[in-house]
Amino acid sequence: MSKFAVAGATGRLGRHVVDVLTERAHEVVPMSRATGVDIITGEGLAEALTGVDVIIDVASWHASDQEAATEFFRTSARNLHEEGRRAGATLIAAASIIGVDNATTGFLAAKKEHEKFLASGPIPVRLLRAAQFHEFVLQLLDWRRDDVAYVPALPTQLVACRAVAEELADLAAAPAAPGTPIPEIAGPRREIMAEAARLAGAARGIEVVGIDGADVPDGEIAANGGFLPGPHAKLAGPTFREWLETPPGLLP
Repeated sequence: MSKFAVAGATGRLGRHVVDVLTERAHEVVPMSRATGVDIITGEGLAEALTGVDVIIDVASWHASDQEAATEFFRTSARNLHEEGRRAGATLIAAASIIGVDNATTGFLAAKKEHEKFLASGPIPVRLLRAAQFHEFVLQLLDWRRDDVAYVPALPTQLVACRAVAEELADLAAAPAAPGTPIPEIAGPRREIMAEAARLAGAARGIEVVGIDGADVPDGEIAANGGFLPGPHAKLAGPTFREWLETPPGLLP
């Protein structure tokens, strides 16, 4: 079995990646500030990457500011490449976002740059572009004004983090790189973000109001389907409603 290091191991996606790799009997090195590894300052990074074959990068910036996010991704990509090369790592597999090449502003534009930063380094890179996570809808409910969550009524194809983690683990362990286009994974059905938020809000007693998304970065592109999966995308369940109705103790 290969030895994997997971950057962003305690995050929304990272914890699922660690679980999937562990279940598959791989040796896993979780990397996050909580485990004493900082991919920005480099603290603990060289030690964590000792003997690692594959780096999986699912670390992310915590806010939507484009400039700050771009700097985070520039620095993390450089450090993972530099220390990974010294450690003898042969591959970096990273999660990105469906439609990111259409982005012009905000966090998605920073992720587009992240792909470029990763591709320009010395270690071969494999990307997996994913739709927005089911869990992201719950995050939107936390952004309330006067106890009301205002959520853009924009199309999406929400996917479970666990499904993305499984596909990313497959990609990272595959003997050969995928061809083009870059592989994508999305949920089994198209949703409207505001409608999904209403489902989640109803279970939590939170009022949700749909808005047109004009103030959302690249909202017009999103409204026209620019961040929806292409025809080559893998579609994986559960649906958002199924995921929402699954008791928390039974969620993977």
